[in-house]
Amino acid sequence: MVNLKNNPIGIYEKAMPNNFSWKEKIEAAKKAGFNFIEMSVDESDERLARLNWSKEERNELRDILQKNDFYINSMCLSGHRKYPFGSKNVETREKAYELMNKAIDLALDLGIKNIQLAGYDVYYEDADEETKKMFIEGLQYSAKKAASASVMLSIEIMDTEFIGTITRCLEYIDLVKSPWLKIYPDLGNLTQWCEEPSIELEKGFEHIVAVHLKDTKPGIFKCVPFGEGTVDFPKLLTKLTDLNYTGPFLVEMWADNSKDETIEETVKNIKSAKTWLQKRMGE
Repeated sequence: MVNLKNNPIGIYEKAMPNNFSWKEKIEAAKKAGFNFIEMSVDESDERLARLNWSKEERNELRDILQKNDFYINSMCLSGHRKYPFGSKNVETREKAYELMNKAIDLALDLGIKNIQLAGYDVYYEDADEETKKMFIEGLQYSAKKAASASVMLSIEIMDTEFIGTITRCLEYIDLVKSPWLKIYPDLGNLTQWCEEPSIELEKGFEHIVAVHLKDTKPGIFKCVPFGEGTVDFPKLLTKLTDLNYTGPFLVEMWADNSKDETIEETVKNIKSAKTWLQKRMGE
């Protein structure tokens, strides 16, 4: 019997419409029974601008969270897709370090415990040994900065082959050797890049600090409704139970921003996904 019902479970910010205010997103997430939200700082100008929020803007969000007895547990820092550590362009690389510094500062101000890093050296450029070397240097720098702030960093198991498995991720964990750099596996991505994802979970378990719950199909890594993909949730969740995993889960899904969705409709959608997953957790 899978028994993960006591683990905190959060919802990805992008599961709620982009036009929702933070107050509305928090209200929807809480009504749906989630414990926290994962903030997105992606490559869009709008979300990258969050790293430059004023103290007043940061305090405003903190007040909303406090009034609703809610929290932002993690930040998905996918802005490094546009500005990667491994870029051969000096200005792009400098921007990557700037984003990292500002993300740690924002995490401190908002009480965010975990910054999720994109697991690739470059995304829009050609990769080689040089880009990989610079990516490692970026991770080493980031881990030192995070350590000084007591903020955890975690590498996501990605939708690209570069770090598509925990085995590949461990190469970088072993190189950096920092207690502040860990692994954030995505069960959907992991399923598509290896034959036995349950073995991968066991192999890297001591470094796992959070787990993404997402369904996927071969070659399709986003917007696959739960139950329509190839992820064996009962098997993988049973493995995590056997390993005595007590960390957070994050439901990763995306809202249909082409629709004018109400808070009630959003609550229904994200609660339905949570219910589907919890049935495979033993609840």
